[in-house]
Amino acid sequence: MERESNGSRFRCLVEGPDAAPCIVLSHGLATDLSMWDDLVPLLTPTHRVLRYDSRGHGQSAATPGDYTLAQLGADVIGLLDAFGLDKVHFAGLSMGGMVGMGLGLHHPDRLHSLAVCDARAEAPPEYRDAWGERARKVRADGIEVMVEPSVTRWFTEAFQHTETARMEAMRTMIRRTSVDGYAGSAAALRALDYERHLAGLRVPTLFLVGSDDAGAPPAVMRRMHEKTPGSRFAEIAEAGHLSVVEQPQAFARALLDFLSEVEAGASAGGTPMPGASRP
Repeated sequence: MERESNGSRFRCLVEGPDAAPCIVLSHGLATDLSMWDDLVPLLTPTHRVLRYDSRGHGQSAATPGDYTLAQLGADVIGLLDAFGLDKVHFAGLSMGGMVGMGLGLHHPDRLHSLAVCDARAEAPPEYRDAWGERARKVRADGIEVMVEPSVTRWFTEAFQHTETARMEAMRTMIRRTSVDGYAGSAAALRALDYERHLAGLRVPTLFLVGSDDAGAPPAVMRRMHEKTPGSRFAEIAEAGHLSVVEQPQAFARALLDFLSEVEAGASAGGTPMPGASRP
């Protein structure tokens, strides 16, 4: 299905029981909503799941120019409004986790909880330079130049050598990313600057990371956790940057354990946790 939000068009999928609490899943740069395929069936017995292709990715429309994290966050708020969702759980990986931090800081009234997965909160100079160079290459030579560098950076060597069919699916997924979507989103990542604001994050938050993630290493995410009041931290063994693809069962356990804790706390406090919708 498609929905309009923030001046653009987005491909979305909604699965799971209508009345269950809703989880929104937000993917990383150069991926799309299919990244969550192995996770969603593990969530839908207890939750409704909304996932979408980010601006310029998959089957969502691509707008030209540089994007911002605020713009990508506004895309999500518009989708929540389009689906009549007042308040949701939000889980984002890599770029999606960065979008989630922005939502938690600037739109906390729309989130029951936040799971930041395999994502950084700030952009050191080498990080900014790398994304600038990748965007330049894609503008010059097309998305194909990012296929092999991305898949080899995202996954452990063991996964790359044994899961050849899934690796090929990941390559195909990257190729569905538009040039404008990649370069525009890379500009948003270069301006990442949330770490100094994490002390003000008041939404229940989980920081979840693969043990072998080189892009957002466990030490980096543990530091983010330590700066975020009341947050939780979990590490998934034998997983790289796309931890949900390599270890969907372990990812689901960590996420569902966190959601159960949040929902139990809401229930104990007298606050209902429905599939909250706007009238």
